[in-house]
Amino acid sequence: MPGTSLTERLGIHRSILSNQALLLAATLLLVVSSSVLGQVRDVGLFTVCVTVIFGGAILAILAPWRSLPSWALGLVPVIDMIAIAALRESAPLAGVGLLWAFPAIWIGSTFGVGGVVAVLIGVSAIVLFQLVNDDEQRLTAATFVLPFSVVALSALAHSTARRARAQRALLEKQSAELRRSVERARRQEDLVTEVLDAVDFGVIRVTREGDLAVTNEAHARLQATVDVLGEPIAAYAADGTTPVPPNETPLARARAGELFEGELVWFGAPGQDRRALSVTARRLSSGTDADESTIVVSRDVTAEEQALRARDDLVASVSHELRTPLTSIIGYLDLALDDPAIVAETRDRLEVAERNATRLRELVADILAMSASSRHGAEFDLIPVDTDIATIVRAAVESQQPRAADHGIRIDSSGLRDGTAHVDPRRLRQVVDNLLSNAIKYNVRGGTVTVAVEISATSVQIAVADDGPGISRSEQGRVFDRFFRGDAVRNSSTHGSGLGLAISRDIVRAHGGEITVSSALGSGTTFIVRLPRKVGSAS
Repeated sequence: MPGTSLTERLGIHRSILSNQALLLAATLLLVVSSSVLGQVRDVGLFTVCVTVIFGGAILAILAPWRSLPSWALGLVPVIDMIAIAALRESAPLAGVGLLWAFPAIWIGSTFGVGGVVAVLIGVSAIVLFQLVNDDEQRLTAATFVLPFSVVALSALAHSTARRARAQRALLEKQSAELRRSVERARRQEDLVTEVLDAVDFGVIRVTREGDLAVTNEAHARLQATVDVLGEPIAAYAADGTTPVPPNETPLARARAGELFEGELVWFGAPGQDRRALSVTARRLSSGTDADESTIVVSRDVTAEEQALRARDDLVASVSHELRTPLTSIIGYLDLALDDPAIVAETRDRLEVAERNATRLRELVADILAMSASSRHGAEFDLIPVDTDIATIVRAAVESQQPRAADHGIRIDSSGLRDGTAHVDPRRLRQVVDNLLSNAIKYNVRGGTVTVAVEISATSVQIAVADDGPGISRSEQGRVFDRFFRGDAVRNSSTHGSGLGLAISRDIVRAHGGEITVSSALGSGTTFIVRLPRKVGSAS
């Protein structure tokens, strides 16, 4: 049977064995019962037929059916049918014809509809021949029932075998598809593993139970918890000095189910060879809650952190060194301007020097204020008290009125609403001064700056809007970055450090609030400060 699959050949072999085993058992029962009842008419023929049946069964059991052609499967059942016909001749009253059911089942299951037709023709011809030539074979109901029953069993075997073959083919097809899917999954897993091991950032997949399901080589290298000597490596917060307990490290928090973005942690004590990692934990979406997991990505940012710290240290150091001589310069310029004996031309030059020195002092003050705050969060020393917000805004508007008048700009403060909030008045005044200064500085001549204060039960909102050229959508996300100035501003004569909005944002966040911007080119800009009221809180 070279054309059949291995599974089908094994199924045929098992069917042959069971069929022949049952035929042998039925034949043995027939020999015993017919001998006891004295129903054997021709002992010699009876013995030969029984021997042929047993020989055919042995041949069927021992034959190498896997290597024989398909037509060879019909030899044994044909021999059995002929032997049973002769056996029926030697013992006509023993009911030998029932044994035809076994070769008929074999032929029907193996050769299909053609086999069933062959069984019908063969059994009917034998019964008819014996009925005509044997006086002891009489025309009875069994003459019709026997061929019909044998053919019915053959047809039933054919139907069952066909369904079995169809199911077997389907299972083999599904098995082959499953093997291909498993092979594809294995190749994809190998590819993902190779890619993960090739990247220089750590990747970890944490299961719902907190187990590590997937890790790469970079993770083992970056988040090693012990050094080469086996000593534990301490973890520190973003400031590099605050120790982080083992159960509060980013990985431990991710295993506990916490999600976070860009958490900075230092591994190694200060003064030692240490590294800084930026760690992010995000939830992986899945079809079921049981498959829910977390992906943790860690990136080595040691070089960036060291460069930023070096820049901040340099800026702070230079700013401190500049502040003292600037204070002295401005003081002597004020004294010189107070001298009535100075001629007008010299006074004009001294006023220009004073304005530029004052601008430089403000720039130094901004830089020092920014260096006093951490890049990872404001560290202002707030002294909050219950304060009327409208009063702070009115004072800021009054102080900016002369400058606005010089630029031909009107400040509309009719939208101020009185209300108290728990804030640091000095720091909040600094925020409002920054916003008003920018609204005047970047407004068009003859424009309007609108200031409003809205008070609700839980929050306070300060809005500052101008009629300026506006900010492009691409730049709005960067206006609060340190030292950022838009392209249009850099190409103009308007001066600025790019620090005012960054300082204002840190102050607002230190109060637990937020500052936002909305703008469109040619339509002006609106900054909104939202702060919690928390009236009556302890300082």
